[in-house]
Amino acid sequence: MNYIKIRFGKDLGHMHSRLQRTIDEMFQQVNPMLVLPEQAWRPQMDIYETPEEIIVVGEVSGVEKEDLEVELDQNAVKITGVRREAPRISGTKYHLAEIAYGRFERILLLPVPINPDNVKATHFNGLLKITMAKQLREQVRQIPISDSDSC
Repeated sequence: MNYIKIRFGKDLGHMHSRLQRTIDEMFQQVNPMLVLPEQAWRPQMDIYETPEEIIVVGEVSGVEKEDLEVELDQNAVKITGVRREAPRISGTKYHLAEIAYGRFERILLLPVPINPDNVKATHFNGLLKITMAKQLREQVRQIPISDSDSC
């Protein structure tokens, strides 16, 4: 059985700047051809939470499980992978070629800290699902107040 690689990093949220993402998105809106080939494909992602978990679902159709990698820390998850191009058939004339191939990387900031010891990733039907348990917050403690002769 092959597993999706999950590595634990430090401070992944700072690895990819907001400015770079903004520039990439701006150029892609102006002309998709201006984006570098390795940045041409950004799989769509959903992030949602239950009372106990944060769940990330990514649309990674055409990506083999062995070509996916997930890294995380308490505040962010980094998903990288590669979708390999199907062999072109010689002598054919393409009228439309919209499917993007190549490497991708997504760094998603998480809404709450997670417990890195309780993470599960699955790959099924073109979807990558990462389920992360929320970090348990310390319970509120009641502090007794005692009488004192002075402050």
